[in-house]
Amino acid sequence: MQGDRVETNEARVEAVLLELEAALGHGFARPALLVCALTHRSSMNEQAGIEQPVEQGNEEARDAGNNERLEFLGDAVLGLVVAEALYLAHPEWHEGELTRIRAQLVSRKHMAEVAQEIGLGSYLRLSRGEERGGLRNKSTVLSDSMEAVLAALFLDGGLEPVRVFVRRYVMGEAAEELARELRSGAALGNYKSALQERLQAARAGMPVYRVKSESGPDHRKRFLVEVRLRTGEGEPGKALARGKGSTKKLAEQDAARRALERLGTGVAESSAPAAGTEEEDHAAE
Repeated sequence: MQGDRVETNEARVEAVLLELEAALGHGFARPALLVCALTHRSSMNEQAGIEQPVEQGNEEARDAGNNERLEFLGDAVLGLVVAEALYLAHPEWHEGELTRIRAQLVSRKHMAEVAQEIGLGSYLRLSRGEERGGLRNKSTVLSDSMEAVLAALFLDGGLEPVRVFVRRYVMGEAAEELARELRSGAALGNYKSALQERLQAARAGMPVYRVKSESGPDHRKRFLVEVRLRTGEGEPGKALARGKGSTKKLAEQDAARRALERLGTGVAESSAPAAGTEEEDHAAE
């Protein structure tokens, strides 16, 4: 009776993998790689029907079977393949333009959208507790798992299946739209977007803008805005830069521009100060 249940479970897993392989456009010679890529850390205590915790001191055995190491590799493979595709497709773009478009395409937000497009969430192996908590649809879990799957593709078939998948899902319309924005100039002066892309690519956190002060009459307002780096829940973290302008939006753009220069992206004007000085802060007040 127990043997029948095992055979049924194995058949179900095989059917699920075949569905996902069709979406990925690759049949795995080593299906275990794909299974590992789909396995969240939380599920390791419940594999093979065992619900007791992993024995203390045996965490390495658990970690070997989840997708965290594959995620690490997949992040690098994704960056390489997207960079290669952009480099070959746009010989007219400079380094800064290539960097900014790549950051958009490999961002967690976009990779979560790619994962949703192929229905990756339904294939993930999660613990019962995390299943009830809605982890299957969480964007960070989807993007991380998508990177792990790309690593599995690479290890099983080399770069070519990754290139095929990236061209179809990661690049596609998204890359064309970003290229149109770049040609139109709409994104070139958007320092807030550039800063967010830069921080997302480095997985450093998110920029948060706060008005520090405003001064002057209504027809000649001056705003002083500070951009900070939020790395998690709660209050924003360290200050990156301050900017000023006649509107909040202009002051935010100025703060983002200064932050980009401070981070060494090469997007900001080299002659601009890296961050607002005390004298500048007083002048804006």
